[in-house]
Amino acid sequence: MTQSTLNTFEHTIEITHVWLNDLLMRLGGHDQRQAYRALRAVLHALRDRLPVNDASHLAAQLPMLVRGFYYEGYHPADKPLRERTKPEFLTHVRVEFPDESFDVETVARAVLQVLGKHITPGEVEKLKQALPDGIRSLWD
Repeated sequence: MTQSTLNTFEHTIEITHVWLNDLLMRLGGHDQRQAYRALRAVLHALRDRLPVNDASHLAAQLPMLVRGFYYEGYHPADKPLRERTKPEFLTHVRVEFPDESFDVETVARAVLQVLGKHITPGEVEKLKQALPDGIRSLWD
């Protein structure tokens, strides 16, 4: 492996830790595994409700490591899902993040805040416009 390849891996790990630590701070948690599971759950719920092109544009803004688990289990042929309400979105998050010690809406809002901090404002606006009002309201 070349030094530049190692630097690329080290960089994505470092950036992913920044995102996870940011999320931990917002959730008041202490365990990066919880932050990882929360980030993954919300990203999957978001991804599955976006048109395929918008889901791909979001992926391009994610750190390489986060992009990997964002696409885990993705089947674009049946996307976006018809489930478009806030309760359906939060149910999807809860299924993937069953930790009852966290309010699922708080988790979703925290992840969306992290996204809003780390991706471009133009992409955030594009994503908001692609989502139904109920889900979009989680971003505010």
